[in-house]
Amino acid sequence: MIDLLDKEALDLSRALVKGTLSAQDLMAATLDAIADRNPDVNAIVSLGERSVLMSAAAAADAAPRRGWLHGIPMAIKDLADVEGLPSTYGSPLFRDHIAPKDCGMVANLRASGAIFIGKTNTPEFGLGSHSFNPVHGMTSNPYNLSRSAGGSSGGAAVALATRMLAVADGSDMMGSLRNPAAWNNVYGFRPTWGLIPPDPRPEREAYLYRLATLGPMARSPKDLAALLQTQVGSDRRLARLDRIDHGSLRNLRLGWLGDWDGAFPMEKGVLETCTAALKDMERAGARVEAVPAPMEAAQLWTSWLRLRQFEIAGLKRAIYDDPDKRAFLKPAALWEVEHGLALSACDVHEASHLRTVWRDVVMTLFEQYDALILPSAQVWPFDKTMVNPTEISGKSMDTYHRWMEVVIPVSLLGLPAISLPAGFGPDGLPMGVQVFGPPDSDAHILQIAQSWHRCNPWPQLRRA
Repeated sequence: MIDLLDKEALDLSRALVKGTLSAQDLMAATLDAIADRNPDVNAIVSLGERSVLMSAAAAADAAPRRGWLHGIPMAIKDLADVEGLPSTYGSPLFRDHIAPKDCGMVANLRASGAIFIGKTNTPEFGLGSHSFNPVHGMTSNPYNLSRSAGGSSGGAAVALATRMLAVADGSDMMGSLRNPAAWNNVYGFRPTWGLIPPDPRPEREAYLYRLATLGPMARSPKDLAALLQTQVGSDRRLARLDRIDHGSLRNLRLGWLGDWDGAFPMEKGVLETCTAALKDMERAGARVEAVPAPMEAAQLWTSWLRLRQFEIAGLKRAIYDDPDKRAFLKPAALWEVEHGLALSACDVHEASHLRTVWRDVVMTLFEQYDALILPSAQVWPFDKTMVNPTEISGKSMDTYHRWMEVVIPVSLLGLPAISLPAGFGPDGLPMGVQVFGPPDSDAHILQIAQSWHRCNPWPQLRRA
């Protein structure tokens, strides 16, 4: 069944429609693959019982089709709620928590016929781009089992790379759809902030917290576009998604920001791998131009640090204020909350002002370029026994997440961005580049990705 599981999600959907494939056969192949591959990588957690899942597949075969996902197995990132499945968020505080209902995004997937088989692994509360937690353990990189899978959508990326899933969901505050996609040779798309509405929760606030978003992951941009449309539901901004295959890289003007004039330290080989991908874009007809650092990196970092601390402190304050619960929080969560609680209103205002300055700067750049490009990560997948990198090329990292600084120009503004597989380094590990555009240019960015995929289908060329 390996050939079956190599197929993209849309191809599986078409086979299910034609009747050349049954949901039961697809489910059996999926569960066999998980039994064979998941013990090595620990990407899928809280897996349902085989008999129950096979019964769900049989029911899908017997029922009228509900949407393009009808009969396709999905495991949902363990930060999103699926009715009746565990939602641990990677925290021992929620080890036994069963979600009482679907979150909005999952409800849209269920309405399209997806069969939920379990969850995908993530760091505790999604903090840190390394998918390990005290509930489900650690996810390993399938290209080298001794290395990190990235995160926080690490389980989803690995499940795609190993063909245990055909399509997957993720979320992204600080690169969590982009970093693991790059490290696992798949695609991760961060949509325009607000395109997929955040799910209302008692601790959620609708106006000030504008950093994180849900998004799709896949082995092709076409599958990304299809899943995004389903996650969102109806939205006029996505009207062009069915035309992403009609684009070309020819005559696109792309701005390469590289290492931000040296402000973002890079591990040896990262820039070389990314620039080799840019050469391929030029051979396909794009014009790639180096862009000087448009704003001081230190200003972006100050803005990001404060706004992230402010948001996490607000979301986790109730847990922190309970000493018994606080004892279960990992150091990164404690650090974020305590720094957030120490911020003044003026600190937050200044951070938001710096973000506004960056918005004005980058919108001017988008008048000159069709899209901008940065590396998706600053380091290769690191030793999984590490909590986080503490230095890059001799430069010490002063926080648990400073090694991911390259993603914040996108995250600060909630811009649409995709991590494109960019190839492999000398040690055989994958890397990616993030291509991003102005707000609501989601369809255009996916069109660029599909044009790239036609020239360099890395997930199909170099499977895990």
